[in-house]
Amino acid sequence: MIQNLLVANRGEIARRVFRTCRDAGIGTVAVFSDADAAAPHALEADAAVRLPGNAPSETYLRAELLVKAAADTGADAVHPGYGFLSENAAFARAVLDAGLTWVGPPPEAIETMGSKVESKRLMAAAGVPVLSELDPASVTDADLPLLVKASAGGGGRGMRVVRSLDELAEAVEGASAEAGSAFGDPTVFCERYLETGRHIEVQVLADQHGTVWAVGERECSIQRRHQKVVEEAPSPFVDTGMREELFDAARKAAKAIDYVGAGTVEFLAGPDGRFYFLEMNTRLQVEHPVTENVTGLDLVALQLRVAEGERLPADPPPTVGHSIEVRLYAEDPAAGWQPQSGTLHTFEVPDVDRRFTEGAGLRLDSGFESGSVVGVHYDPMLAKVITWAPNRAEAARRLAKALAAAKIHGVVTNRDLLVTILRHEAFLAGETDTAFFDRHGLDTLAAPLATVDTERLSALAAALADAAGNRASATTQSRLPSGWRNVRSAGQRKVFTVADREYEVVYSLTRDGLKAEGYDVELVTAEPGRVVLDVAGVRRTFDVARHDGVSYVDSVLGSVALTAAPRFADPDAALAAGSLVAPMPGTVVRLAVQAGDPVKAGDPLLWLEAMKMEHRIAAPADGVVAELPVTVGQQVEVGTILAVVGEAE
Repeated sequence: MIQNLLVANRGEIARRVFRTCRDAGIGTVAVFSDADAAAPHALEADAAVRLPGNAPSETYLRAELLVKAAADTGADAVHPGYGFLSENAAFARAVLDAGLTWVGPPPEAIETMGSKVESKRLMAAAGVPVLSELDPASVTDADLPLLVKASAGGGGRGMRVVRSLDELAEAVEGASAEAGSAFGDPTVFCERYLETGRHIEVQVLADQHGTVWAVGERECSIQRRHQKVVEEAPSPFVDTGMREELFDAARKAAKAIDYVGAGTVEFLAGPDGRFYFLEMNTRLQVEHPVTENVTGLDLVALQLRVAEGERLPADPPPTVGHSIEVRLYAEDPAAGWQPQSGTLHTFEVPDVDRRFTEGAGLRLDSGFESGSVVGVHYDPMLAKVITWAPNRAEAARRLAKALAAAKIHGVVTNRDLLVTILRHEAFLAGETDTAFFDRHGLDTLAAPLATVDTERLSALAAALADAAGNRASATTQSRLPSGWRNVRSAGQRKVFTVADREYEVVYSLTRDGLKAEGYDVELVTAEPGRVVLDVAGVRRTFDVARHDGVSYVDSVLGSVALTAAPRFADPDAALAAGSLVAPMPGTVVRLAVQAGDPVKAGDPLLWLEAMKMEHRIAAPADGVVAELPVTVGQQVEVGTILAVVGEAE
């Protein structure tokens, strides 16, 4: 019997495992890096052990430190979560050699499936359909498009799509470098790329006595950078016949390696319904909640019971209803998916209830709370928001409404993109292949939910809330309206910016009420945190919060972040023409040029690594590299000048 469990991970998955442990009466142990010292997962465990440093290679990837933490806290079992060392056979062996219970598959199974090259060969021998492996050194135009893929690890890291042989060398180099950094193994291979494939995966669960379950399928086709964004169960693409074939292939895969525990067999299906083995993840998946929702199972609890030697029933439960999960990321989809960092001042999702058996339910799995800091060292996922409903349309509607109403202040997120996807007619029709973003246009899908009219109204609400706040904190005549005069003079003026748009608000609070230039509204109430306006006969409520010079305005019309424009511009803030600045904090990992080199528009200048991904910094126009003030290994902050490209003489 497991008495005390250490979770060798962080964030959302650590908290998820802790939740089941509390229900089962099992003690919990967290580990945390210096960056995670105040993270929720580190604070809510029964005990926590510091891993000195910040980078994964210094902390969560140090097997010896994790095993020592278990020994020091009296833990008798280790759960690896997902990512980091969850699919590292050497770590599993180290845990077992220390006399601890490993909540995962046998090291031999991890090892076999840890190499995507070797696992494909084994699956082909077991009768599981596979896409043939291609040698990067011998591919031709006939093989295009193809996917360069890391042999170890997952999560979309170490992947590049190649559509021209001219791109192959750079893709192999970049994928290899990224894989080496993320997983410690730079090995890559190539396979044919299906432009319009469906990503279908089967949850498997096996005990130590030979029982193997196929616990329903999930579809995870909507992806960015080969990382999943929306997941659901069951798949709208899979019919009864295809489902039986998928389950049979998944069970064959698990039995071929004597699998034990929870795992996922991933397939890529073409438009014709034929599917091919991609990989087997020998761990719990990020998207496991959708399977839990439609089956009523607690997969973490089953992992623990299997690790304790319990037998599974002969068959898994049937699936009921539909569940959809979205990954809420701190990133800007419209800016090339740039990850974001900073303080998450407010993080509130309404109507979270975690109930899935009686009507529609909403579940939130997150490693962050209001006040948490989103750092640069780890994946930028803030949370998984998951819903269950009797049917797919209702599940999508409920999830979209909850996301749209969420208050998320402090960092840019992909929230508006997720809402647009869930409400999109193609999504609702089940047309969700891997080309979804390309087909429907990321610029359209990532457009703000708030219209320009909503931004204008939000700017007025922000100005009125600021005025109410000023009066509330005034030491004299605090009951007078802001800017009130016996004889009316010029109105109050406030300027806000949203992206590249500027809104000037000019208003007066008179005996006859609000007079705002260019607005046909009536003021009902104005408080520092809430403004109510009558807009063309419709009463609208705007909640307003201010942090670090930004007003965050939330209403049913959409959420808007308004930056107050300074009254006087700082001349020292101007940048030299052609300057390229760091869009995020990160580390310079590679340089492609030197000062004085000629470049063409789009040529790579350097690569930044941030949040476990490499980001290419390219020349904005033809010219010459006038300055290159950074070096490999240098850590930079947002706004740091990385290079200056000047005009060619």
